[in-house]
Amino acid sequence: MTEATLSDRLLAGDPRAIARAISLIEDESPSRVDLVRRIFARTGNAYLVGVTGPPGAGKSTLVDRLISEVRKSGRTVGVVAVDPTSPFSGGAILGDRVRMQAHAGDPDVFIRSMATRGNLGGLARATGEVAVVFDAAGKDIVLIETVGVGQDEVDIVRTADVSIVTIVPGSGDEIQALKAGIMEIADIFVVNKADREGADRTVSSIQAMLSLHSAADGEWRPPVIKTVATTGEGVAELLETIEKFRAHTATTQGSRRRARAEWRLRELIGQRFLSHVEETVLRAGEFEQMLDRIAARETDPYSVVDAIFQRAIR
Repeated sequence: MTEATLSDRLLAGDPRAIARAISLIEDESPSRVDLVRRIFARTGNAYLVGVTGPPGAGKSTLVDRLISEVRKSGRTVGVVAVDPTSPFSGGAILGDRVRMQAHAGDPDVFIRSMATRGNLGGLARATGEVAVVFDAAGKDIVLIETVGVGQDEVDIVRTADVSIVTIVPGSGDEIQALKAGIMEIADIFVVNKADREGADRTVSSIQAMLSLHSAADGEWRPPVIKTVATTGEGVAELLETIEKFRAHTATTQGSRRRARAEWRLRELIGQRFLSHVEETVLRAGEFEQMLDRIAARETDPYSVVDAIFQRAIR
């Protein structure tokens, strides 16, 4: 299948083309670049919903229920579920075949599990471009579930239009909620498993934290929604809150997407420059020699970078 044919089929919403395109992106195939070039102008219509939080917070079940709520309105859904990497196969330890099975036969729902492959920040490196694929394929909502590694899952705010932080009561998360980092990226807080003892205390803890930060007039203040994802309780309210946030930020959404484009552009420039250095500037084995010299304190990293940069721009 040529890139032109693949892009045409992808834009038509062909599930096989979606799967093929995602595989090209995950494998970092050179042909993915031409594919993204062909489809990028047709994107920007999907709304990206990020769901993050600590392990055990019930993110997958919550996403599963969100899919059902979105589908009630007739809208189509793409899901990127980011999982830890298997140390043996390099693939996702958990796969979409063991989650969200109720939607497996729905042609308007496409679920893809991705491995982090060592990438930090809770997402796989290809997550953003997979979201672009779903967008081009006509998905109305793209749900992005992070891997669930803890306090450093902040990359989601650079990827999603709205960031949902999921907390579960009774496991120390009341204290975690008061920490910086992941809690500062939330547009909406969800206290999941709210049928557990301590749910109200967790809600109070988050609200107390939010009260410490004065909001300007008209500024969105993150609400706290209680859900029981296993039964679906509170999920409809969560979707309504997502829609309220979308409406509230309609006039500023462009600036958020511009910031996202800036982050992605800087990332691509860095990757391209590093590849250029490794492939055309440094001799075979020279990078390792530089590392040895730095480790031996014969030079410093800044001097090495200066020397590489001077050679690269000649």
